[in-house]
Amino acid sequence: MNSEINKLFVYGSLRSGFRTTAYHYMAKYFHLMGEAIVQGRLYDQGQYPVAVPTEEERFLTGELYQLNNLSEFTWVIGQLDDYEGVNAEEGKTPVYKREIVNVLLNDRHIPAWIYWFNDSIDGFREIESGDVLVYLNQKNKS
Repeated sequence: MNSEINKLFVYGSLRSGFRTTAYHYMAKYFHLMGEAIVQGRLYDQGQYPVAVPTEEERFLTGELYQLNNLSEFTWVIGQLDDYEGVNAEEGKTPVYKREIVNVLLNDRHIPAWIYWFNDSIDGFREIESGDVLVYLNQKNKS
């Protein structure tokens, strides 16, 4: 595991706008660096948003966080991996995979971890804006 990368890009339920239990857990160990973007496509899976990498000029909007205490990296990221379903039971496919991406924050490219969806996106509706908060706000208005 590459613990030299101590930043995390989030685009869904871990964003500050959701204020979920998982967000509050993460906020104990990470501090917000700001809103940022990553090249990828965002989809409505039904229960939660999912994202996949792309070579196309499509971007996800989310937040970039930095770990507060580097010595806690392995433990904290392990907890997040469990939350995101990276550590699947034997014989099952992990829901997400954690990879390093280049995040664009204030015109700077910064390497960070992201959780990409690890299954087929067939039949999912694409979130054209790339921003789940904008999408949910529009969806709730209709």
